[in-house]
Amino acid sequence: MAIKLEWEDWARDPTDWKGRFEGRRIGTGITVLFFSNERIGSGPVLHRHPYDEVFIIRQGHARFTIGDEIVEAKAGDILLAPAGTPHKFENIGPGRLESTDIHVSPEFIQEDLE
Repeated sequence: MAIKLEWEDWARDPTDWKGRFEGRRIGTGITVLFFSNERIGSGPVLHRHPYDEVFIIRQGHARFTIGDEIVEAKAGDILLAPAGTPHKFENIGPGRLESTDIHVSPEFIQEDLE
């Protein structure tokens, strides 16, 4: 059986590629977040999850802190934050940063560390 989510089912804003859906809503073991922001320095605070997270950079440039490592990433790059590893990222510009973030969990669980 095919399952379809419409834009309004997951997007926060009808004009921006930003939002999320939890896998448990559609019967799968992953949760997907869509990040989009033009503001330099924007991004989440340092946090961790009890599961792996995969980041796919769709547009722009970002600086990731994953554990003790700092990594710069650009459109087309894919990064992994292993389960339990503190991580964060920020838009380093120029322009919009867009990423698709795959959480290997049917629900979104996050512990903020900052």
